[in-house]
Amino acid sequence: MARPIHIRYRMAEKAKDEKSASRPKLNRIYVPGMINRLQIGMRQITLSDTVNIRENGTKTVKSNNPVTLYDTSGPYSDSRYVHSMENGLYRIRDSWNSKRKDIVQEQKHHADADGRHFPNRPPVTRAKPDRQITQMYYARQRIITPEMEYVAIRENQQVEALGIKSYITPDFVRKEILSGRAVIPCSINHPEVEPMIVGKRFRVKVNTQIQPPKDSVREAVEQIILYCKWGTDTLLDLSLHDNCHQTREWLIRNSPVPLGTSPLYQALVKVNGKAEDLSWELFRETLTEQAEQGVDFVAIHAGMRLKHLKLIDIRLTELVSRSGIAISQWMESHGEENFLYTHFSEICEILKTYDITLWLSCGLRSGSIYDANDHAQYAEQHEMCGLIESAWDQCVQVMCEGPGHVPLNKIETNIREHRYICKGLPFFTLCITPVDIAGEFDYIASAIGSAHIAWHGASLVSGITMKDELRVPAPEDIRMDIFAHKIAAHSADIAKGHPGAQVRDNALSKARREGRLVDFNILKIAP
Repeated sequence: MARPIHIRYRMAEKAKDEKSASRPKLNRIYVPGMINRLQIGMRQITLSDTVNIRENGTKTVKSNNPVTLYDTSGPYSDSRYVHSMENGLYRIRDSWNSKRKDIVQEQKHHADADGRHFPNRPPVTRAKPDRQITQMYYARQRIITPEMEYVAIRENQQVEALGIKSYITPDFVRKEILSGRAVIPCSINHPEVEPMIVGKRFRVKVNTQIQPPKDSVREAVEQIILYCKWGTDTLLDLSLHDNCHQTREWLIRNSPVPLGTSPLYQALVKVNGKAEDLSWELFRETLTEQAEQGVDFVAIHAGMRLKHLKLIDIRLTELVSRSGIAISQWMESHGEENFLYTHFSEICEILKTYDITLWLSCGLRSGSIYDANDHAQYAEQHEMCGLIESAWDQCVQVMCEGPGHVPLNKIETNIREHRYICKGLPFFTLCITPVDIAGEFDYIASAIGSAHIAWHGASLVSGITMKDELRVPAPEDIRMDIFAHKIAAHSADIAKGHPGAQVRDNALSKARREGRLVDFNILKIAP
């Protein structure tokens, strides 16, 4: 197999002896595409041999099949790769995009008017006028894009080599994108991203919320590299400082996983946190800036209406979403409808120009189990139904958020209602906790809720929520949060019967039985 061109190698080491070659190893491998010229990165665990000694003293040695793992760390886990933060990751999708005749590139960025410049940034890429470039549009044209083939091979983790059948093919991916049951969040302006898919019929993914430090870009990049190595599938930037735009540029250029935002956060920074000073023009400018940067998915709270505000009066905790609070304050101060709702068609115009995935966010999500599955939350979900149709009319990929704090006995009801109202869209849950008393152990409560709701059909789960009154989580908090939710996601994959989900568990149990402790340790979920 040819070495991928984007790997920069250190000087070759001397060959190891034969004994060391039989020891368990965790390496990054590259699997070629069948339709397109692709190199899909995965992790492979080479296991030690099983040694049996009979009563007569004779010894038999049997090799064990290697275990291939889904890898979110990009080239960072390749021992041969030397990274330069200033240059960023290799743009693996540049060669794919160069073959497309429906895009155009511009050197000028929308943010240049504010004097913000970034080193080594790629030109802004967008759809040509009257052309479509979204994954949903290509799916409707019966085109299997490189991104679709990439995620199909990535999801299967080479289980076919073990004799395990999988229904996940590039055409199956295309059909799921076409139906709206899955999304591939990969902006045309994030060529460094390794495509991944979010949907019920695929691996449950884990999101990590981040608040990068204001004054140290290097520290911010080092943090997200760690998060990717720990296994996060997506990153959600919730920065609330005046340097967030420049910091985000560095994060995107160095991130192998999709990065999302809530544009309202940056818009609030521009008005010094005064929600009543927000406007559609300011929000549109912010959304365009982020689209040109390469944000892969954005949270838009367009389902929250003026008529919904009276429904939260009987709640115990009212609103807990920062964006939801800001929108409610704006509507009350102006006495007008939510501008994200009234300008929704224009928002979709921007998103489809850069193939950004729409995350219909839940501003009325419950902040306590007392308020779970109440009328306010369902009213917002029903409003989303029409928005979904409007987005699909413009070939915009969509996923939905919900529900917040929900007791275990109400989770199945909630997601069944979601599938009915929101037409089977991928479901994204932020810190779904079945209790309110977990405190500093919220990540455990969230993992319990996440395992339950992912088993019933949620596609993307997330833990720690960033709240103004709480400290920003330390890296160790994030690490425990990611591991807890990876276990939750894996538990759901096994329960759903995802192809090959149990391979790693079986290999670990066999290693335990045979006393291969080194293999046992390397097969555990934590790297």
